Amino acid sequence: MVTVFVPPMMRSLTDGATQVETSGRTLREVVQNLEASYPGFEETLTEAGSLRPGLALAVNGVTQPTGLMAAVPEGGEVHILPAIGGGARGAGSAPKMRRSSW
Repeated sequence: MVTVFVPPMMRSLTDGATQVETSGRTLREVVQNLEASYPGFEETLTEAGSLRPGLALAVNGVTQPTGLMAAVPEGGEVHILPAIGGGARGAGSAPKMRRSSW
């Protein structure tokens, strides 16, 4: 079995469960098995057969650059990592400070 940690924004699919167990030897199989038990998971995680932009999957704490093809060991842990919004404006684009009048 594989333990999948469910982020808060997806817990409505698991009736509020923070983690669920499923099987699968690859991330694709894990996603397909999640879909069988919790309808809506596959649509939430994938788009045109690939992981949706802005999402990452980590197996045993390591994000997987091979996406859904990544191997998942028996007893492994899968974390769904949604992108976090915000960030830097880019190099040299810090807001201008105005000198107040004294």
